[in-house]
Amino acid sequence: MNVLMVCLGNICRSPLAEGILKQKCKEKGLDWEIDSAGTSGWHVGELPDPRSITTAKKNGIDITDQRSRKFVAADFSHYDLILAMDSSNYQDINKLAPDEASKDKVKLILNFVFPDQNRPVPDPYYNNGFDHVYGLLDTACDRIIESYRHI
Repeated sequence: MNVLMVCLGNICRSPLAEGILKQKCKEKGLDWEIDSAGTSGWHVGELPDPRSITTAKKNGIDITDQRSRKFVAADFSHYDLILAMDSSNYQDINKLAPDEASKDKVKLILNFVFPDQNRPVPDPYYNNGFDHVYGLLDTACDRIIESYRHI
């Protein structure tokens, strides 16, 4: 199973989601590939936001090996599941989809927690809500594993 987490800049939400899911897969012995990307490409090559790093570290996860990268159309052929952090990024990802099968891979991550409600993961960049975002993503990652672990 190959999973890609996607937000706008790939420095706050998607790196946390990547780190959380990687840790959970490791603990459960799942051989999944997890990565993250941003639709904007503004921070390509940069580390996650220091507040994301601190929040992950508080929860026993090291995300300092991650570097921001831009989401590209080729990601559709590599990933089985592409998880958008909000509707804006969901739409931007789908604009690059080459076909309907690719679009079917794209889901809003919080729909695993709140089915069909299309809730966004709040962007903590300006409001310092990193702990809240961590909690939402932690729950979502549990549900993702429950949904896909037997595939």
